[in-house]
Amino acid sequence: MKRPGVWESDEGASSTVDAPRDNLASLYRPPFHLMFQGPFEKAKAAASVEDKWLLVNLQSTKEFSSHMLNRDTWGNEAVSQTVSTNFIFWQVYDDTSEGRKVCTYYKLDSIPVVLVIDPITGQKMRSWFGMVQPESLLEDLVQFMDGGPRDYHATLSHKRPRGSSVTPQQKIKVHFTIVSTDETNEDKEMLRAIAASMENAKESIKTTEDDKVSSTTEEEPCLTKKPAYPPLPEEPKGDRNLLCRVGVRLPDGRRVQRNFLRTDPIQLLWSFCYSQLGEAESKPFRLTQPIPGASKSLDYDSKLTFEESGLANSMILVAWE
Repeated sequence: MKRPGVWESDEGASSTVDAPRDNLASLYRPPFHLMFQGPFEKAKAAASVEDKWLLVNLQSTKEFSSHMLNRDTWGNEAVSQTVSTNFIFWQVYDDTSEGRKVCTYYKLDSIPVVLVIDPITGQKMRSWFGMVQPESLLEDLVQFMDGGPRDYHATLSHKRPRGSSVTPQQKIKVHFTIVSTDETNEDKEMLRAIAASMENAKESIKTTEDDKVSSTTEEEPCLTKKPAYPPLPEEPKGDRNLLCRVGVRLPDGRRVQRNFLRTDPIQLLWSFCYSQLGEAESKPFRLTQPIPGASKSLDYDSKLTFEESGLANSMILVAWE
């Protein structure tokens, strides 16, 4: 008979002696529901096709922190949901052929380690060594949820300096002056007409700018109106099955978290963010949920709950309008 694996339950074992062993194995079981099944190169190819970052976890059976990652981090509901939605997750042991290959390529000398890999180039974008707490990992992964690898490379290409297509000689031709001293009367009349036309244009532009300034001044009082968000109740506690935890990244870079009831309306998210921005902050803001390759803007007028909207155990970004 095939001998059961370390993480497989032995269906034939029914004694009370084996029960604690099975319970312990299930407690530290690898997150098979998250893991990509296949070698590293295929995981990288899949991530590239889906435009997702590749999240790699190298583990060691000799390091207890590897088992803690399985139990506390990958077993965390918020982490599990974030990883399954935004990343291709690949886990391997360091003493396997694939594990040794990755350790050698990325020159890893400490296990366990979590890596974010660019699937297009294979570049290591971020790394965490040892045990990583779920809250800390979620905060650090937010930057990779703002956009996929393709967006990252598109942004890089736009930032590269490009040579001007206009030669110095062409630039010189753009600037001209009239220096002839033998101008005819017609030329002088033409110059006068051009000058008058330019003066009229300047006056028109100035009038338009003044109107814009006046219009902006008149509209400013509307911007300072305090938004009427629903009152924020006391943070709920109790049965974890009834609660969800939402992380928020504020415009100044701060990250805060709060528990909500799964049945709470998502409008309370605006109330919470407003309370964190301070009473003095009257500027309007918007909320977005980072998803692979894009960001989903949240609708304040929505009547959905945290459970119905899919915002339970997610990370939300706050930005000024």
